[in-house]
Amino acid sequence: MRILFLGDIVGRPGRGIVFERLRQVRRDCDCDLVVANGENASGGIGVTAKAARQLLDAGIDVLTGGNHSFRHKDVAAFLETEERMLRPANYPPGAPGRGWQVYRPKDKPPYAVINLLGRVFMQAVDCPFRAADAILAELPADVRVRLVDFHAEATSEKKALAYYLDGRVSAVLGTHTHVQTADAQLLPRGTALLSDCGMTGPADSALGMDPEEVIARYLTGLPARFTVSRAAPRFEGALLDVDAATGKVVTIAAWRHPENGRRQTEESP
Repeated sequence: MRILFLGDIVGRPGRGIVFERLRQVRRDCDCDLVVANGENASGGIGVTAKAARQLLDAGIDVLTGGNHSFRHKDVAAFLETEERMLRPANYPPGAPGRGWQVYRPKDKPPYAVINLLGRVFMQAVDCPFRAADAILAELPADVRVRLVDFHAEATSEKKALAYYLDGRVSAVLGTHTHVQTADAQLLPRGTALLSDCGMTGPADSALGMDPEEVIARYLTGLPARFTVSRAAPRFEGALLDVDAATGKVVTIAAWRHPENGRRQTEESP
């Protein structure tokens, strides 16, 4: 089973490259499944229900979230009704939506996607380690392919969770920092790890934002609203081959495509 996991989709450039190229990428990579973090897809912060629906229609099988999952008010109702869109499972009880889901496609093996949020340098949420234990205790035994999107700031927390879950999930894939790491690996008990999958959005940017605006913020210390860069977008993520019978990852690699693309000419929202 070949799985493509896309790092955080950022703004109109990130959405645009998904709309224009994802279906061809799926064919070129012979992907069985595409999972993407979409929590920065609308204006670079949060995702609207409309944008989430468009991304799912464009060929993403499951859309995950993070610390900006509830930034746009209209997304709460969408989270309640759309099983293909997740938010972190370790939000306290009462948060709209679901943090994990089992999927049983007719033509593919069953799989589960789990969305968790880190706590180091992040907002106050429930423990992601204990949340993962509780979720794994509920998973049906026949669901061997298990993907974890760990949306977290600190590499140490991401690696610690991966080792904690080693042998119990197929992969722990980090999101949130928008910088693709070079540590794709298989851990001792077979779980795959990439500390951060990077960003699907404008490559020539400061984490997706206009660099000049970010520089001005650092130089002055004054609050400022950043806008999404109009630089050429690219996909970044992880490409995995998984033995569906055992849930073990055979290979994992950081993935990027293309190195360059056409420059965005329209204003980013």
